[in-house]
Amino acid sequence: MHEDGNGDAHSGAQKMTPSGADQEFLALERELTVLLRRARANQGEMAREVHPDLESSAYGLLIRLDECGGQRATDLAAYIGVGKATMSRQLRALEELGLIAREPDPADGRAWLVTVTEEGRGRVGKVREARRARYVRQLAHWDRREVAELARLLHQLNGVMEK
Repeated sequence: MHEDGNGDAHSGAQKMTPSGADQEFLALERELTVLLRRARANQGEMAREVHPDLESSAYGLLIRLDECGGQRATDLAAYIGVGKATMSRQLRALEELGLIAREPDPADGRAWLVTVTEEGRGRVGKVREARRARYVRQLAHWDRREVAELARLLHQLNGVMEK
């Protein structure tokens, strides 16, 4: 016997849904649905904090560029999971706002690298610092190992979702 997410003990036999999911996967689906809904709303807030005219999806692009440095638009599109046209539109908007710049790729003169400008880096940095402070406050009662484990599991989940 083991405990389910509600602290109730039950036998090893799992109740399965028609799709073959057991209660643990149903709980995972429910919690991810709530998390993703909240994350989508928070991403919009974060984007507007960087710049009032920024689309919510552009925030992830700025984070990626800030952390990884210059990247080709095709690589960014693949990472974010959008088409080339969508990526081009988003990059054009970010460039017009002065948050990114395009420069020739030294490895291939026909290609361009997208980089975060100092203005973009400064704005994103302020938002990220405020968000980290918020997470520290919200999770202050968590053990640091739990925070590290959550980060590890989310990283693992993100890796699986990329495939």
